[in-house]
Amino acid sequence: MNFAMKLNFRQQNALSPTASLPIILIHGLFGNLDNLGVLARDLHKDHDVIQVDLRDHGLSPRSPEVNYPDMAQDVLELMEGLEIKKAIIIGHSMGGKVAMAMTAIASDRIEKLIVIDVAPIDYQLRRHDQIFAAINAVTAAGVTQRQEAAQLMRESIKEEGVIQFLLKSFHNGEWRFNVPALWDQYENIVGWQPIPPWPHPILFIRGELSPYIQDSYRDEIARQFPQARAHVVAGTGHWVHAEKPDSVLRAIHRFIDEESDENSTGEK
Repeated sequence: MNFAMKLNFRQQNALSPTASLPIILIHGLFGNLDNLGVLARDLHKDHDVIQVDLRDHGLSPRSPEVNYPDMAQDVLELMEGLEIKKAIIIGHSMGGKVAMAMTAIASDRIEKLIVIDVAPIDYQLRRHDQIFAAINAVTAAGVTQRQEAAQLMRESIKEEGVIQFLLKSFHNGEWRFNVPALWDQYENIVGWQPIPPWPHPILFIRGELSPYIQDSYRDEIARQFPQARAHVVAGTGHWVHAEKPDSVLRAIHRFIDEESDENSTGEK
């Protein structure tokens, strides 16, 4: 069943009086609208920028259903409410899959897509079990301070950056994401149902050290996005935009500012 939820969002109006198309930024799993703030602060010079909390994240409503058609519909309904006829969509990880899913229901509403470090495939992997274990340990202990929560989380998670990222959604002893729903719907989140080919420009920004976009996925990407091209950021992992924001922003600006090439055959 497809139904839309009214998402929490933040809108920054363009600083330029001759603003280009609006840009919608979509965060990944366990995130919130602040996560792509480093991109928003730059992009709003020339674009109205809308940062969203996806369902079951941040201050958006909760739902037991977490799947890409519904999440894509949520963002489309936000566009309707803001009277945005056409936009550039940028999504990281799970947010990138939401952005790609939007092409199946609103092909003509998307000018260009930028997908950060995720592919349109069913990963069939559980990469987040240690994160769920750490989150649940904090909840079970009933701690309310971030410092105490971090100490508990270090028993399950070795990457300090991941701990600090998660703690951005920890407020007064509560997580600002719906842990039971995300656990229950995890197969939908890592999964993917192939979508009809979208014949418009899409850029995949890949972290060189990340496993999320691999050369073996090239054919599957090309089937769904025949105009796909890729930009690899050296020496970065899955959080490529946080690790090298300047490199990511240069790639975004080049892609946004160039004229669409309707005859492009794509590149990798």
